[in-house]
Amino acid sequence: YSSPNIAKKFHIGHLRSTIVGNFIANLKVALGHEVIRINYLGDWGMQFGLLGVGFQRFGNNDKLKSSPLQHLFEVYVQINKAAEDENTKKLAKDFFRKLEEHDEQTLSLWKQFRDFSIEEYIRIYKRLGVHFDEYSGESFYQEKSQEVLKMLEDKGLLQKTIKGTGIVDLSEKKDLSLFSTVMRSDGTSLYITRQFLIISFRDLAAAIDRMNKHSWDTMIYVTDKSQSNHFQHLFQILKLMGYDWAERCQHVSFGLVQGMKTRRGEVIFLEDVLNEVRSRMLQNMASSKTTKEIEDPMETAEKVGLAALIIQDFRGLLSSDYQFSWDRALQSRGDTGVFLQYTHARLHSLEQMHGNEQLTDVNVACLQEPDAISVLQHLLRYDEVLYRSSQDLQPKHIVSYLLTLSHLAAVAHKTLPVKGSAPELAQARLCLFQAARSVLANGMKLLGITPVTQM
Repeated sequence: YSSPNIAKKFHIGHLRSTIVGNFIANLKVALGHEVIRINYLGDWGMQFGLLGVGFQRFGNNDKLKSSPLQHLFEVYVQINKAAEDENTKKLAKDFFRKLEEHDEQTLSLWKQFRDFSIEEYIRIYKRLGVHFDEYSGESFYQEKSQEVLKMLEDKGLLQKTIKGTGIVDLSEKKDLSLFSTVMRSDGTSLYITRQFLIISFRDLAAAIDRMNKHSWDTMIYVTDKSQSNHFQHLFQILKLMGYDWAERCQHVSFGLVQGMKTRRGEVIFLEDVLNEVRSRMLQNMASSKTTKEIEDPMETAEKVGLAALIIQDFRGLLSSDYQFSWDRALQSRGDTGVFLQYTHARLHSLEQMHGNEQLTDVNVACLQEPDAISVLQHLLRYDEVLYRSSQDLQPKHIVSYLLTLSHLAAVAHKTLPVKGSAPELAQARLCLFQAARSVLANGMKLLGITPVTQM
């Protein structure tokens, strides 16, 4: 999941893949599975030929070190303007050919692009509260893809068209009514284009390698829904190659986010969104009458802002496109991430007020009021909701559960005072609110949200 393209700034389009993949990984860990989180980077291809030539022409080593992705983006924009020129095209092809031939100097420059990019990504992932166990990439499967080609040939699966293009026939009657192109006529492997379906050898090699390395039970790919056919064909070809485990591969697809703009205009880069949500949240906190003195307002605004983004994203079916709205996302009342954080902070402050003690020998039978029973009954449904999410890998079940829990807890907070109640009843109520806060915190963490204790 995530899988940005090296030497390009983290595009907002990768945000959904990142947070959805992170949620699925968190959920599987919570259910007792061992999870390997893999970031499969776009770090190979003709675009590196163009970027290499661009850097030789417009690059600056100091800028590369201080702001790698911004600088490489600027270089890419400049060289793209010159890309129509035949000489530039030829130089780009030469650069990429040298890269494929492992020319030392060319490889060294490419490696710099890759290392600096990953460093920058790790910094952004940290802001998102996301980590990976493994950074791999297309470059890693460059040589292994030749083994896949040989396997396809040995099994008689690879056919050549008159134009010399390599195809795998996926139709039942072998009448080429459904085929997947795996190789250009010049022998290089391919990707999806809009016109027809193409499977890269590198994707086949990566799947086989991961099985050899990790002996996994399930492999989940998280990408946007435009790639659904690609994965369907990828799994079919793996099955034709004799890999029965292809049935245990799963593609989780998601729709597009529309209308995400910052004050500076249409958003392209993720970091712009994170900065925007933090600054808007700081502004809202500063103008709110309920905001108390906070130790680190910037950090709180970042966590609450991220909760706002994630909850707006996860409320519906992942496969649906949705229209983003700052105003809706950042409302403090209603079904938003801000409301979840606010509820958590209030429940935490209630615990602090009463000494944050460990409660023992609580008489739960005291909790007779309908509002207390509603919270109790809802808490009992938590594992059922986790199970439901684990079946279809949709976060919306957990989102809806946590929002209802927050509304029930907010009502109970008003009608069931701890202060001034008889000691036994006060203990029981405090225990109920502690349980609600604990479940709320755990559920938020599964979604990739860090609960705040002050707001």
